Amino acid sequence: MLYAILCYHDEAEVGSWPKEKDDAVLAKRALVTDKLAAKGRLGPVVRLMPTTAATTVRAGREPLVIDGPFAETKEQLLGFYIVDCASLAEAIEAAKGMVKDGGGAMEIRPLRLFRPGTTAGALAAESVAP
Repeated sequence: MLYAILCYHDEAEVGSWPKEKDDAVLAKRALVTDKLAAKGRLGPVVRLMPTTAATTVRAGREPLVIDGPFAETKEQLLGFYIVDCASLAEAIEAAKGMVKDGGGAMEIRPLRLFRPGTTAGALAAESVAP
């Protein structure tokens, strides 16, 4: 089963981290994700650009396009991992390992694949901003 592990944290706090701290947090998460990758169970890992770069499209009589994410919480969605785990329990264990020492929260959601997509190769070739 595919699961998305969604990374939530205070965007201003994470954005203020020095490069060394950011690198250290990601290195600790890599201890978990490298194990998943070695088993062929790690999909794309993405860090989202700041919420100031977000656009929201809301449903209505006419779709409404709004600048920003308009998050309802103190923490914002900063990125996500796609993992292939045998069970929710396995996905929970992976998320527990990722959240250590980095703070924030990891939300786990099962995925239903509608289309596998075709951009994976293009993304791998690009330099994605952290």
